[in-house]
Amino acid sequence: MLDLAPVLNHLDNELDRSLGRLFDLLAIPSISTDPAFAKDVRSAAAWLAKDLHSIGFEASVRETAGHPMVVAHHEGEGPHVLFYGHYDVQPVDPLPLWESDPFSPEVREVEPGRKVITGRGSSDDKGQLMTFIEACRAYKAGHGKLPCRISILLEGEEESGSPSLRPFLEANAEELKADFALVCDTTMWDRETPAICVGLRGLVGEEVTVKAADRDLHSGFFGGAAANPIRVLASVLAAMHDEDGRVTIPGFYDGVEETPPHILESWKALGSTPENVLGPIGLSRPAGEKGRGILELIWARPTAEFNGITGGYTGEGFKTVIPAQASAKVSFRLVHNQDPAKIREAFRAFVGERIPEDCSVEFAPHGGSPAIQLSYDSPLVKTAQEVLSQEWGRPAVAIAMGGSIPIVGDFQKVLGMESLLVGFGLADDRIHSPNEKYELNSFHKGQR
Repeated sequence: MLDLAPVLNHLDNELDRSLGRLFDLLAIPSISTDPAFAKDVRSAAAWLAKDLHSIGFEASVRETAGHPMVVAHHEGEGPHVLFYGHYDVQPVDPLPLWESDPFSPEVREVEPGRKVITGRGSSDDKGQLMTFIEACRAYKAGHGKLPCRISILLEGEEESGSPSLRPFLEANAEELKADFALVCDTTMWDRETPAICVGLRGLVGEEVTVKAADRDLHSGFFGGAAANPIRVLASVLAAMHDEDGRVTIPGFYDGVEETPPHILESWKALGSTPENVLGPIGLSRPAGEKGRGILELIWARPTAEFNGITGGYTGEGFKTVIPAQASAKVSFRLVHNQDPAKIREAFRAFVGERIPEDCSVEFAPHGGSPAIQLSYDSPLVKTAQEVLSQEWGRPAVAIAMGGSIPIVGDFQKVLGMESLLVGFGLADDRIHSPNEKYELNSFHKGQR
């Protein structure tokens, strides 16, 4: 193994210059969801390709049906890693809530000894992707080469649904396939504790509509005789959980594995309780499966949630109608080896069996992706834990995430490779909100 001392020394000595480069990128308003900023998105892609070229990468801006991708390659000995990040950012609205211009980044001391980088994209994801690029730059400066073969894929549509990503991966699979992917778009556990994400819940979305009469009915004329879709729908939804919080859909838990006891113990040691997780949002008792820890419920157990319900008159005042139809948006967070297609099919069968004879039901799908689960004993995870623990001076924890990162599933399906998720953001970085920030310590120690 090559000596890391010159690399780390370079990172320490050149921090101000690396900040300057990050500031140049943060100053570009690459808002992908707003067509008014299309030129700025392209400018950010061009900036990144030029910067990567300056440190020896073969880098190019690749066209898609939407915003461009940045693809770069650097030769090296040993394994081949594909690094993924995204250079587009969220809109800045509401602008009056920002304490400073979202595209005029700066370093601000928020308390003695603690400094943050401010600006839209500072944490999500420009600051994190530049953390990796600066590490490559320092390695080249210290040794004239990189320690392995590295490819880089930087997306310009992550914040607008990634419509071009899957087709791009399929069209360029041979070029982009590597031994594994490194995704730097997640978080640490806290400011002093690094983390590796080993699990991401999958997602199935469904909209269900129950229909009865051919029009809204006067409840005085028809109440008690005509079927009420709201009543039918509410009854179906209520039947989806038992008194212990378990989902009652047959086959729902197929493929769900128990989390290893030593992992549950490590999560328990993180100190999360119902009081400190739910208390800040005005709640106190977990509503999921009884007998499960709060982090286990969020990270490692599947869910069925109701995200919206409509039917009848919902305007001001009162209108005594029996509605012709009622609808609900239902989402399922999946874990381990649950099959999204089977979950969707089982849900539809569960609902269909409970629809009265003179009512009908319609379904509309809203996406579906499987969960991602790395082995807790993966050599990639163990190596990452070792080096993160060395840099931060405390054990890196293996965590999971309740949400989904579709790109990880695409890497698995399209390119046939696993991903290592190591990020340096924090839960309070205010991503997608005014006053986004990225800890200076995260930027510096993340590079190291």
